[in-house]
Amino acid sequence: MTEERSLIVVEDDAGFARTLKRSFERRGYEVVHASTIEDVRDALDERSFGYAVVDLKLGIASGLACVELLHAQDPEMLIVVLTGFASIATAVEAIKLGACHYLAKPSNTDDIEAAFRKAEGNADIALGSQPTSFKTLEWERIHQTLIDSEFNISEAARRLGMHRRTLARKLEKRQVR
Repeated sequence: MTEERSLIVVEDDAGFARTLKRSFERRGYEVVHASTIEDVRDALDERSFGYAVVDLKLGIASGLACVELLHAQDPEMLIVVLTGFASIATAVEAIKLGACHYLAKPSNTDDIEAAFRKAEGNADIALGSQPTSFKTLEWERIHQTLIDSEFNISEAARRLGMHRRTLARKLEKRQVR
């Protein structure tokens, strides 16, 4: 099988993964679904891929570890990270670890394919003049702490000096659907 149109979808939401898989197969991709980092390792033992779509939060695990693993296997692989918890901190980490793009959910197959085509940076992108809001800064701090605590809510709340339920409520309010 050619790796040019081969795609691995790393997503723990079975329904969303099934939808992505069918949609990409209709576009001519050969798609493999993995729901855990162990599944990714098994798939990489069997074959290589030209493309990957990785959910940032895989149950209790971070999809960033999958990005790192996929990039180590093939630095030319185009990797797009999807997340319901978008933040600058995780976007930067995903790119450093080898992702070519980072999209907030909900994203569809068109968005993902466009991200694959825009793997190169754009130096002409307009710079915003709006200062970062307090809420955005707070969200960035929360998200970075979640990453540092491997998405353990209780540990992140402790590090942030807030009650676990308060953090859980903030996460529910901010979640991108």
